[in-house]
Amino acid sequence: MSEPKALIRPDRGEDAIAIHLVNKDGLDAFTKGLTAGQRAALAAQKFEAGGYQYAIIPEGESWFVVSGVANPESLSSWCLAKLAEDLPAGDYRIASTAEGSGPGPAMFGWVTGQYRFTRYKSEDKGQGPRVLLTAQVGQIDGHVAEAEAEWALRDLINAPAEDMGPAALEAECEKLAKAHKAELTVVRGDALEQDYPMVHAVGRAAARHHAPRLMHLTWGNPEHPVLAVVGKGVCFDSGGLDIKPGAGMRLMKKDMGGAAHALALAGLIMGGRLKVRLHLLVPAVENAISGNAFRPGDILKTRKGLTVEIDNTDAEGRLILGDALTRASEENPDLIVDFATLTGAARVALGPDLPALFARRDATAEAFLAAGRAHDDTAWRLPLHEAYREYLASDVADMANSANNPFAGASVAGLFLDRFVEEGIDWVHFDTFAWTPAPKPGRARGGRGLGLRAAWHAIRDRYTG
Repeated sequence: MSEPKALIRPDRGEDAIAIHLVNKDGLDAFTKGLTAGQRAALAAQKFEAGGYQYAIIPEGESWFVVSGVANPESLSSWCLAKLAEDLPAGDYRIASTAEGSGPGPAMFGWVTGQYRFTRYKSEDKGQGPRVLLTAQVGQIDGHVAEAEAEWALRDLINAPAEDMGPAALEAECEKLAKAHKAELTVVRGDALEQDYPMVHAVGRAAARHHAPRLMHLTWGNPEHPVLAVVGKGVCFDSGGLDIKPGAGMRLMKKDMGGAAHALALAGLIMGGRLKVRLHLLVPAVENAISGNAFRPGDILKTRKGLTVEIDNTDAEGRLILGDALTRASEENPDLIVDFATLTGAARVALGPDLPALFARRDATAEAFLAAGRAHDDTAWRLPLHEAYREYLASDVADMANSANNPFAGASVAGLFLDRFVEEGIDWVHFDTFAWTPAPKPGRARGGRGLGLRAAWHAIRDRYTG
């Protein structure tokens, strides 16, 4: 499988197969310019210029592609993705007479459409790279960087838990730190009990080679605004003693999807040389079952000093995030952004395609939502409704880790996290699915960035200029 940067190339006028983009309104005008044989070929393939529909048309000893899009003058991230998946290996270019036109944001889908997870395949039967040539040379690096981040994120999520446990996540943090000359500190195992007691409690039941840990990467000029990025790294979630049913456990290798998003975002921030002092915090655990697993009814200490009564051991992600968010708050950040595959309630409310976004400040929420809309990574805001805090009340501790009713589960989880973010700090929380259950062009079944590009563009806009 080719690397993302090899799939988009500056157009130097070399031979390439033309891709003609046509919508339904322009189809008649387009077909008038074809020969009778070409019109017959188009009709034989039942081409009607629908989305993701394409036809291959002969032209002398060669051929060209006609592809349906909603608007040839304003391409989406995904409109070329099916072509990138299906066409034969070779070089391609968008055919257009408009000056300065080109694939633009569709470069992202062209690259992600060729993503394949082949780590465990004994034989890779891929058909070779489909390379897109473009005169929009100044846009290539940005779109390819985002696609590289997406590929890396998918690789992390798709890997099975045995090979992507806490130690493997630590290795990914080390690799990221070395690539960008960042500093990395790690607290592991029983050493967590003093400073990160909830991370320790959730992860202590795992086997030694999956011992819990907290990774803290720092990068950038200390004089610049502090940006904290936090990701939930539950590398496998059995549910703990409140064990999940088999069907609910099957995809729990993806419960470190928040950490994958955080690592990918940190890579974009450092690669983009944003003027921030970055703090990346990744608490990594396996929520396992053994004789020393934490129990329903236990009362945990926290880094913040609050006490938490455990109502449900399957509400563990918010516990490890609580300690990490407390640590992030200690840096007096200008902004904290966290990602977590946190609640099934968010999926019931919004389905698999829309990450739930929570924010303290309306202006910050709108900036992230607008960035998502502009870059085909739409999120949907859910409320941090103050009245629901009472659902986390405990008779014996400062708070419980889950409610005793089924209402507003995603908001209640967000309110739990809110207790660990210092008052007055600007904070955004993504409750993301991090998974594509049914494949779509550019989005293979498996791990997927949901909220990554929205966050990246909102952060880039905030800290650029």
